[in-house]
Amino acid sequence: MTRPPARILEVQAPARPAGRGKLRRWPVLLSALALLCGLLPAVAAANGPGEQLELPVLAAAVSAGELEASVSRLVAFGTRHTLSDTRSPTRGIGAARRWLQQRFAALSSACGDCLDIVTPAQTVSGKRIPTPAEVMDVVAIQRGSSDPQRVVLITAHYDSRNSDIADASGDAPGANDDGSGIAAVLEVCRVLSQHRFAATVVYAALAGEEQGLYGGKVLADYAHAQGWRVEGDLNNDIIGNTQGQDGVRDSHTVRIFSEGTKAVETPQQAERRRYQGGEVDSPSRNLARFLAGIAERYVPALQVHLVYRTDRFGRGGDQVEFLAQGYPAVRVTEGHENYSRQHQDVRRVDGIDYGDVIGGVDFAYLANVTRLNAVGLAALAAAPAPPGGVTVEGAVSADTTLHWTSVPGAAAYRVWWRDTTAARWQFSRLVPAEGGASQQLLLPGIVIDDWFFGVSAVSADGHESPVVFPGATGSFF
Repeated sequence: MTRPPARILEVQAPARPAGRGKLRRWPVLLSALALLCGLLPAVAAANGPGEQLELPVLAAAVSAGELEASVSRLVAFGTRHTLSDTRSPTRGIGAARRWLQQRFAALSSACGDCLDIVTPAQTVSGKRIPTPAEVMDVVAIQRGSSDPQRVVLITAHYDSRNSDIADASGDAPGANDDGSGIAAVLEVCRVLSQHRFAATVVYAALAGEEQGLYGGKVLADYAHAQGWRVEGDLNNDIIGNTQGQDGVRDSHTVRIFSEGTKAVETPQQAERRRYQGGEVDSPSRNLARFLAGIAERYVPALQVHLVYRTDRFGRGGDQVEFLAQGYPAVRVTEGHENYSRQHQDVRRVDGIDYGDVIGGVDFAYLANVTRLNAVGLAALAAAPAPPGGVTVEGAVSADTTLHWTSVPGAAAYRVWWRDTTAARWQFSRLVPAEGGASQQLLLPGIVIDDWFFGVSAVSADGHESPVVFPGATGSFF
């Protein structure tokens, strides 16, 4: 692949996913940049000794035992069908909902009442809910210290189902779909609530997913009503199985699905994007790339398989409702699904076991997927917001110039570029933040026609935002 001219200071990393600089390389890189670019002393001191330990410590804090205990408790409710019993103290979605509230309350108590617990709800009806019913989410909110309206979320659905979608009374253990995701939400909350972050972190258990993604809509509507600036939703759905229907046993791969173009793109924006490019650079897509880089550095036992599609073929999840509101969101799912363990009555037929029972969950694998979520959310919440107002210009020129708006907490910015056929970011230049509301960088000798460009924001302690592609195509907010 052709490299940019030597006079441009760059970081080339074609072998690593997600186009992100490794934190452990910061001291060397920043020292070089301080000499070559005159970086501020505060930036040159980025990534001090304490920060080198923080994210790995968060990953290590995740407990497979805690995850198993949560899934076991969820399975014990018998069924969590959205239309199941709401009054029984031991069975049905009502009992599960109250247990989730109690669990979040206990976690809040352990962190000095750092969580606000809310239960947004809507009464809905539809093809799978013939009689109007209440769909209630259980949500814990950890307010950010300096940028509380900027919000990152981890979500999963706590409802379950068996073969008959209308059967609200039969057993539907839902161990993996989506007890595994709910266990991850609770465990990430347990780990991260002991720390403080610039942005707000939201931990959400959603209902009504199996009946039509209703819980996702309830929370997306709530986020809109609260004026949240949603930077990203990590929706975890079916994340604990390692024995696939295809016969493959794989405890090292997790898939992250992301939309290529925004669901809320206007016709005018689509026309410009079709002409200038950006079909694979929505904020959700760059959020997925960000998570792949996090996995490489902090969860080496897990390989992220980026899937360039909103969800599995012909299927959906609660992240779709976030996308419909214009919020960046991805779906996190195990590498190889086993369909005999999804949406099935518990039974054995012709030597094949059906049903979503706890024996189908690999808790060591689930712990690694949970680690990815924990470290990914922490990295997002600790970093500055993704830059806004990113534009690029350079038509009929040998040089390219990028402009963007300053964001609070950014000590530097990283300008990225890659070949137009490359899946991930390849080259970058780190520049110090300058005073004022706007920033820019001239890339001499880089012809705009041949590359795609983006910008990320970097804090003084080395936390970096996802990359933002120029224009409405890539804007996070």
